[in-house]
Amino acid sequence: MRLRLRRRLTRRLAGCAAALAAALVTTLTAPAVPAAQAATTGTSTAGTSTAAAAATAGAGYWHTSGRQILDEAGNPVRIAGINWFGFETSNYVPHGLWSRDYKSMIDQMKSLGYNTIRLPYSDDIFKGTSPSSINTSSGMNADLVGLNSLGVMDKLVNYAGSIGMKVILDRHRPDSAGQSALWYTSAVPESTWLANLKSIAARYANNSAVIGIDLHNEPHDPACWGCGDTATDWRLAAQRGGEAVLSANSKLLVFVEGVQSFNGSSYWWGGNLQGAGQYPVQLSVPNRVVYSAHDYATSVAQQTWFSDPSFPSNMPGVWDKNWGYLFNQNIAPVWVGEFGTTLQSTVDQAWLKALVQYLRPTATAGADSFQWTFWSWNPNSGDTGGILNDDWTTVNTVKDNYLASIKAPGFGSGGGTGGGDVQAPSVPGGLTVSGTTASSVSLSWTASTDNTAVTGYDVYRNGTKVASTASPSYTDSGLSPATTYSYTVRAKDAAGNVSAASAAVTATTATSGGGTNAGCSAAISLNDWGSGLTATVTVTNTGTTAVKGWQVSWTWPTSLQISSSWSANVTRSGQTVTATNLSYNGALAPAASTSFGVQATRTDASAAATATAVCTATS
Repeated sequence: MRLRLRRRLTRRLAGCAAALAAALVTTLTAPAVPAAQAATTGTSTAGTSTAAAAATAGAGYWHTSGRQILDEAGNPVRIAGINWFGFETSNYVPHGLWSRDYKSMIDQMKSLGYNTIRLPYSDDIFKGTSPSSINTSSGMNADLVGLNSLGVMDKLVNYAGSIGMKVILDRHRPDSAGQSALWYTSAVPESTWLANLKSIAARYANNSAVIGIDLHNEPHDPACWGCGDTATDWRLAAQRGGEAVLSANSKLLVFVEGVQSFNGSSYWWGGNLQGAGQYPVQLSVPNRVVYSAHDYATSVAQQTWFSDPSFPSNMPGVWDKNWGYLFNQNIAPVWVGEFGTTLQSTVDQAWLKALVQYLRPTATAGADSFQWTFWSWNPNSGDTGGILNDDWTTVNTVKDNYLASIKAPGFGSGGGTGGGDVQAPSVPGGLTVSGTTASSVSLSWTASTDNTAVTGYDVYRNGTKVASTASPSYTDSGLSPATTYSYTVRAKDAAGNVSAASAAVTATTATSGGGTNAGCSAAISLNDWGSGLTATVTVTNTGTTAVKGWQVSWTWPTSLQISSSWSANVTRSGQTVTATNLSYNGALAPAASTSFGVQATRTDASAAATATAVCTATS
């Protein structure tokens, strides 16, 4: 089974919205040791246990027993939490502090029934990084002033612990530039990874708010499991990383994610734990390993199991094979460290409903259940969105309600059901570039429909949300000359449901001082007779200057096989069809048009031929 690569933080960062709040932001620049506060008894770091570590469920450090996690007193506990990302990015601090105080954020998480926070970080923060985009106006985040990133982390950990929440620290990236397939890179060798794991474990050695460390986020090919190559065997590396953590704090849990491929079977990055039963992670301290899987819906990437005729009833078998068997066979606890979706499609809605049921409702199974932290708290995760809406304050109640039955506010109690409008609007169609200049791109698209009403559209440039508009058109301004940008659009309704992204279009701005760019558009007209079709593509110069040539591309399923073409050079790579002008029809005056054609045959009667063509012009 082939993994369709996703990009999460980049899978998934929709970009930093901090620039939009620049006028409100004070940038923290002076690294400093955190000041003492009520939850600590010293100034060295986050040194002591929180006052909340009383004889309540979840108190103290945790350990494993078979498939369960137990607290210090031996009570079964359930991780039912949320991911709050940002330390791993170039902000070096959780996102959203440009809008709100960190204590109000954490209070809100707890009030919604989340009991644990997963905090992703990169190894950059061990270099004394200064967090950026923290709002300190009107006393907001006042106790973060002057702290470096680790100092801010101390504050978040201490406050979470003081109100009875737990924290899992996630080594998400070697540096803020992006994720890595292996646990090391040329810039961040394994020795640095091990030293930093030991350092952060020691930093919270006396603070049981931190229950464990996720050793590395989403190992993927060429990472292997059980292959024996020390350079690529993630299972062996996890043992070395786990020992580094336990050498500094033997009471911590060690969270070990899966890989992408095992014995020719591929799954989500970090989600394939098929090899863990045969090749377990073995540490010198017993009862410390928790296996972690990541699982996603179609808003991240399309996978073969989503189009299986038996979907969603096939999903428990998929989960059993890749990670669920570890829990079902009482081998070890399993923590789904990341799962999420925009809930834009009915497939995604069915997937999340099935997954929540598979994770075992707390009301019936209690803490004898799968552990989990949802991705994400942040709304600016590009392919999943978040529990918070874009204002960083209000809650996407539809999404939150899906998780109600598996929450465990007291680490072992919970329950509840979802409800409300969960139907997303239709996907915006026909997204086209209607004009470009050296500093702007104009877009238009076909209006979406909804079971209640479409309230507006979000426009994304290169995966980052740049605007919201009530009408099906938008002009993106303030752009750089001679630069290519990619755009998608999502529709939204009053309940907070958001559609899947439209097909992407690209546009290139004019060179500086060049006036209106010689842009172009392309429209496809089909003559479809079932077993085959012809497609006539009309290319139009949408600018005010002449174009010297053009290129048109679109996506077709591989079961639509091209048999001939005319008036263009047509090539194909996978599902992408690309057509370029011939010598006689490349030059187009403003508003002039030309056409070319393609003939195709179907090897699959269900293959859809509808497509959005992207046109790029040269001047």
